[in-house]
Amino acid sequence: MDALHESPGRPDMVLRFVNTRADGAGNTEVFGTATGFADWAVEQDLLTTDTVVTDSDAAAARELRDALVTVFLAHAGDPAVDDARIADAERYLRQAGARYPLTTVVTAASAQLIAGSAGVPGALGAILAAVTEVAQSGDWTRIKACCNPPCHFGFVDRTRNRAARFCSPGCGSQVSMRAYRQRQKQSGS
Repeated sequence: MDALHESPGRPDMVLRFVNTRADGAGNTEVFGTATGFADWAVEQDLLTTDTVVTDSDAAAARELRDALVTVFLAHAGDPAVDDARIADAERYLRQAGARYPLTTVVTAASAQLIAGSAGVPGALGAILAAVTEVAQSGDWTRIKACCNPPCHFGFVDRTRNRAARFCSPGCGSQVSMRAYRQRQKQSGS
């Protein structure tokens, strides 16, 4: 089987993908250019160094990632993510599923999904395969995006009650402090 198109089927691949965006902590946009996306995909063994990657491929990766982040914000119960935004993300992900088809590979030892294409469509298909396998494992709703607006870092909620909303105590503190300041400002104090 082609190692470039196997899906790891683990939350870590999905998180590595969604955590490529710029945030308030100084991380830069990894998929801002064709070269940035290509370098990342090569590091993840999703593409070979001789694959031609364009700026529109990087834009497609950003769109897929942003739709996933919206779903993960919904998992975290972010009040800023309304039903219309979730519906748009789900619609995009359905279209991406058709655009980047998956293939089921059944052997005596296992069954797995792999990308049905090569190149950039195969790389994005491998991400969708990983997403599907995580969802099938029962961990789907545990993958969340931080509800701190400049952050939105993807994380796995390991709390017993599955109620985590922030990737770290620092992000939770920032949100609490902003809310406190807003209340102080509104009360005129």
